[in-house]
Amino acid sequence: MAILQVVVIVFVAVAVLGDDQCSDQSAKVVDVKDDDGQSAGDASSCGCSQLKRSTRSTGESNDEESRVDSESAAPNPTAPENDGGTEHPRTNQMVLVRGGQFEMGTDKPVFVADGENPARPVQVNDFYIDVHEVSNAEFERFVKATGHVTEAETFGDSFVLDSAISEETKKGITQAVAAAPWWLPVKGADWRHPEGPDSHIHDRMDHPVVHVSWNDAAAFCKWSGKRLLTEAEWEYACRAGLKNRLFPWGNNWTPKGETRANIWEGKFPVTNTAEDGYVGTAPVTAFPATKFGLKNIIGNVWEWTNDWWNTRHTNEPQDNPKGPPSGTDKVKKGGSFMCHKAYCYRYRCAARSQNTPDTSAYNVGIRCGADKLPRDEL
Repeated sequence: MAILQVVVIVFVAVAVLGDDQCSDQSAKVVDVKDDDGQSAGDASSCGCSQLKRSTRSTGESNDEESRVDSESAAPNPTAPENDGGTEHPRTNQMVLVRGGQFEMGTDKPVFVADGENPARPVQVNDFYIDVHEVSNAEFERFVKATGHVTEAETFGDSFVLDSAISEETKKGITQAVAAAPWWLPVKGADWRHPEGPDSHIHDRMDHPVVHVSWNDAAAFCKWSGKRLLTEAEWEYACRAGLKNRLFPWGNNWTPKGETRANIWEGKFPVTNTAEDGYVGTAPVTAFPATKFGLKNIIGNVWEWTNDWWNTRHTNEPQDNPKGPPSGTDKVKKGGSFMCHKAYCYRYRCAARSQNTPDTSAYNVGIRCGADKLPRDEL
């Protein structure tokens, strides 16, 4: 029965390859120079949006219970005083991002099929956002308080990068994702055991939690008195007040030679030279904060948003867009430590990807938002 489950997962993953622009070239080994704001040419994908457990629709709404609009104001993120929200234990600080209008998307898409274009004027209201991604320590507190069982644990497996798996664990794996063979379904891989049953997070409690599905992320944020961000809120926060720029700090990937995010460097998927200091995930507080005070808003791990996936966008002005009312996939933003310019040039603010709400993987995590600052009981 367990073997059948792996086969079914991989079959579904292969069946949806068209959504991720993967082709026969996806298995080649490539190397690139630093980002300079130019197109990535043959860039396709690290394959993570192919890791789907199913293609069924899982809802008819955008989780309105966990999202409420707030008043708009001029853009200006501030460190807020507690305003008396839901009581909850937390360690992740939040910043208030003052709402305003910005240009969402781009007229120079790298991945047209992803719906990166067109650029369109979007208004967002004030919102709070976590300074950093949810850490293993925070997620452990949630699990201990609620008894939550992640979908990776329920299914019994999750997707892991081939090079991160021990040789002993690999002995029991007979399947891989066809167009992205570096992704393997590993039995026993979950948030506590990122690389499989012979690994553990003991020495990575300050790293981002991974192997969490959208459903897991929504549950965590709700317990925390927060919610998932809309895609528009996420992109507004990523851009940090800049217009027509690739990254939160501009178009130069390493301004003044300074590394500001964790991505794949070297030859993907064979060798990560870790010039940024990390082969895998980095601590959630690593690297300089953006102008809005955010850590690792791009790179490190993908971050779920509340929106259902859609690739057709109007160029008309929009007020607090929340995505379509239903769908099969949820939007994730920010890219991850597995993103490489020639394979998954999606660590740009305008870039986007998707997975089904029950899918989990080695490079997908959580960042929450809120309308009111939750009360901190610690």
